[in-house]
Amino acid sequence: MTPSSAIAGTVAVTDETFDRDVLAQPGLVLVEVWATWCPSCKMLAPVLAEVARERADALAVRTLNADENPLTARDYQVMAAPTLLLFRDGQLLRTLVGARSKTRLLAELDDAASH
Repeated sequence: MTPSSAIAGTVAVTDETFDRDVLAQPGLVLVEVWATWCPSCKMLAPVLAEVARERADALAVRTLNADENPLTARDYQVMAAPTLLLFRDGQLLRTLVGARSKTRLLAELDDAASH
């Protein structure tokens, strides 16, 4: 099972669906750019599942496999996995690199969304 299919409440996106499922979505969208070989991505998966469930009314969570979708990863200059891209109404607000605790992630999301 890949991290994206294991993360409840998230939607996997691809190079082909990124515009529709991320950029065209109103409100906040968090995209995890991950890879199957990435142990930190596996550690982040349950954190993202909790965030997706708890913030379902205010935040859409998406996942993007960087190895299978190199165009989007390149476009957003993703150099490490996991990388989290936070968008509001299709505009990139913040890029977060590396795994983090739920508390830290929520604080960073709230800080970015308030600006």
